[in-house]
Amino acid sequence: MEKRFFPSIGQDISLLGFGLMRLPLVAGGAEIDYPLAEKMLDRALEAGVNYFDTAWPYHNGQSETVAGKALSRHKRDSYCLASKCPTWEISAPQDVERIFAEQLEKCRTDYFDFYLVHSLNTPNYEITRKMKIYETLLRKKETGQIRRLGFSFHDHVDLLERITSDYDWDFAQIQLNYIDWEVINSKRQYEILAARKIPAVIMEPLRGGALATLNSESADILRRFNPQASIASWALRFAASLPGVLTVLSGMSAPEQLEDNIKTMRGFTPIGEAEKAKLAVAAQIYKAAGAIPCTGCRYCMDCPSGVDIPRVFAVFNHYRIEVEKNPYAKLIFSNHYNSIGESARAHNCTDCGACMEQCPQHIQIPASMKIVEELAVEIAL
Repeated sequence: MEKRFFPSIGQDISLLGFGLMRLPLVAGGAEIDYPLAEKMLDRALEAGVNYFDTAWPYHNGQSETVAGKALSRHKRDSYCLASKCPTWEISAPQDVERIFAEQLEKCRTDYFDFYLVHSLNTPNYEITRKMKIYETLLRKKETGQIRRLGFSFHDHVDLLERITSDYDWDFAQIQLNYIDWEVINSKRQYEILAARKIPAVIMEPLRGGALATLNSESADILRRFNPQASIASWALRFAASLPGVLTVLSGMSAPEQLEDNIKTMRGFTPIGEAEKAKLAVAAQIYKAAGAIPCTGCRYCMDCPSGVDIPRVFAVFNHYRIEVEKNPYAKLIFSNHYNSIGESARAHNCTDCGACMEQCPQHIQIPASMKIVEELAVEIAL
């Protein structure tokens, strides 16, 4: 497994990081399939993956518990564990202490190798400053309960400039992939971190799995250039090829995804100029297909009106990919959309805007819901 070493980190970190936000689920439910998840984590460790990323809200609070149960079966120095302080849950300074203590207990550990101030945008950064979250966590670092202190970022570049100027950070986590390089200006985010010599942890390299499939025209461009490479491997290699990247997180939910990612990062080959040119063409075609840029992170949930926002968008995006190649795309959309309970479908959106305050992708969610609703009505006629 390819590993990266930064003097400021002081440890070899696997270029592939295991994101524990999309673990396998028991069929038909929201409960994590623990036996399968444990098997996948064991396999990752065996293959040389040593960075595991969890957080307070992942899988409705189950992720940290699963991480602790599965990883504590191994020697503590065989893996690095990252978790995060949920800024939106902090209404008093003592909340940081309470949540941190609970996280240590859930993760069955005495310390976190990497700990982040979670999901910094403008409102959450104001909470961070007001509640002195950084100062509290810095004391945890001084006592050894945190080994490296960082943050994850979901906003515009001017705020990133401010955050990296206001405090000293050991690392930072940003969303970066070959679509968002321009769409959310992750190129500039990367450049800000590189200029400050802050190692970057990359999240959403596959954009919630969307870049593991693409649409048929985009995928065909990449397959013709390299028939042996999976579509997902292109996205992982794009992110991993950048200097200053410590690890690239992948939220793997199936063993075959894990094996493909291990293959990509074992004997890693940086992406070349000819490949970048093909990716640029594929990206342009993919963006023109009209998918909604939802990664399925579920930060928008729960919707006050009961709409299952990520699932609605997933069904719509599947249709956008299928419509050009499958004559039954409308029937498939109808079946999938109707499988969403009536009370959770797009027409229930009241345009309250609560979801948009939490969306890391800054999607115009109510407007997008109207697009889905119009398609559902059109297909039903």
